[in-house]
Amino acid sequence: MRTTGISTPLRGAASALAGALLALLSAAAPASAGGPDGGHERVVLHWRPCPQKARAEFECAVAQVPLDHADPSGRTIDLAVIRHRATGPGRAKGSLFFNPGGPGGPGTIGLPGLYRKFPAELRDRFDIVSWDPRGIGDSTAVRCFDSAAEAEAWQKKVPPFPVGRQEQRAYVAAHTDLAKRCERRDPELLRHVSTADTARDLDLLRRAAGDDRLRYWGISYGTLLGATYANLFPDRVGALVVDGNVDPQAWVDHGEGAEPARSTFLRLGSHRGSAGTLGQFLDHCGRAPVSRCAFSAGSAAATRAKYDTLLERISAQPVGKWTYARAVSEVRGGLYTVHPGWTRTADILQTLWRGRPPTEPPAPTGPAHYPGFEQLYAVLCAESPNPAAPARYPVLERQAVEESDPLARWWVWANEPCAAWPSRAAHPYTGPWNRTTAHPVLVVNPVYDPATPYRAGQAMAAQLARAGLLTLDGYGHTALDNPSACVKRHVVRYVLTGALPPEGARCAQDTPPFTHPGQSSTATAQTSPASRAVVPLPDGRALRAWPPAWLPHRAG
Repeated sequence: MRTTGISTPLRGAASALAGALLALLSAAAPASAGGPDGGHERVVLHWRPCPQKARAEFECAVAQVPLDHADPSGRTIDLAVIRHRATGPGRAKGSLFFNPGGPGGPGTIGLPGLYRKFPAELRDRFDIVSWDPRGIGDSTAVRCFDSAAEAEAWQKKVPPFPVGRQEQRAYVAAHTDLAKRCERRDPELLRHVSTADTARDLDLLRRAAGDDRLRYWGISYGTLLGATYANLFPDRVGALVVDGNVDPQAWVDHGEGAEPARSTFLRLGSHRGSAGTLGQFLDHCGRAPVSRCAFSAGSAAATRAKYDTLLERISAQPVGKWTYARAVSEVRGGLYTVHPGWTRTADILQTLWRGRPPTEPPAPTGPAHYPGFEQLYAVLCAESPNPAAPARYPVLERQAVEESDPLARWWVWANEPCAAWPSRAAHPYTGPWNRTTAHPVLVVNPVYDPATPYRAGQAMAAQLARAGLLTLDGYGHTALDNPSACVKRHVVRYVLTGALPPEGARCAQDTPPFTHPGQSSTATAQTSPASRAVVPLPDGRALRAWPPAWLPHRAG
């Protein structure tokens, strides 16, 4: 799973999963059977200026790829591709591909939203290229409703997560209905939107761009895509940066194929990551003056107690449209991007503390944009195992809250839709994850990442055959979205020379929480309230990062 919750990074109402067999396409060979070098697949990109005003600096193209890479002469699907040409003098040194996370994150939105956060040295030298993965966005997409209005009407009825047995029953019934809708629309497409399918698309795009080896930066779920590519095509890895990491073995539940004991996000430890990051948010807020953190109660302990009291109050009595579930979901998402996300989250909490509902965002203008919340489930539920019995989720919720904090409720129920999901991936990749790549992989992870915790970054580095871990001593989901000049220097050096950072290398974040961007931790200037950094949709709305974060916001 841009950027807040990009980021990046399920939702208040829909998600599902299941495991599958590695059929035909994995085995020992780095290229898949019938894959790019096993068949006669060829992609040609005809670049044109993107028509949307928000993408005026970018070029767009459409790639045609096989629906099933094992059957290259069969049905084809379209991929929407976008690039920003290298800005430096002379010809570009090649391409740097980017995936903004999800699953369900469209690159045609994520790249324009995050382009300025890429190091200038890379923007100067490389065309930065992204795409909407199969099943997503403007590519041949999973769409389970006839219109955006119909999808939004369904979505508005479902809370971010259910509270109490009555809501739980309604939540399960709603996602059972969603699964049936999706199965009726295009069951063949549902079986061919796995991470492995997208990795094979990426290899075709690499060849179409004229690159001998892949240069790639993937954030959040994009790290799983990077790891999958590295193990399907190890000899084609040039420079591969994975930032804010998914633990591959946890994602596939070690490829065992049995009924999983825990849901995907609990295996990944996302609930623990959110709890740890929330604790840091409250501690930093408590140590800051109210001029910088509106929710501060004067000390870390007092601010934690104030937060607990607020949740108890909202649980007993919503504030306008702000239910307990909506407040918890907003806090979880607000942790993704430190600046300005943490300041905005503190403002929301303080407004609720005063008994007033926060100001709602303005209604979007122009034609309705299809929300696409089911597209996340199409990937996640078809390849990552989750418990099949809905009755398991209340039990998992209680366990997860005991292990972490109330934010765990969101993470548990985000996977429940997978219990009813109608399709399993035809050709998933479940390992091995340690094939020796032509060049090493750079793994980057913040210590306090609310969606992909630091231990997942450690796991990624350990599971890959040739990888180095760069630690960001900071907060938020991914280093790209929470900048560090130190991280950027290491990434630039790695992409240009192939040199990994020294073992044990650590970097600091540029701007500590609740200080003004550009100021050091000793600065004292006031931070004015600001909207959370998000990726704009064509109609003016916003999406966020990591799997859940890519789903549009819904009232609870």
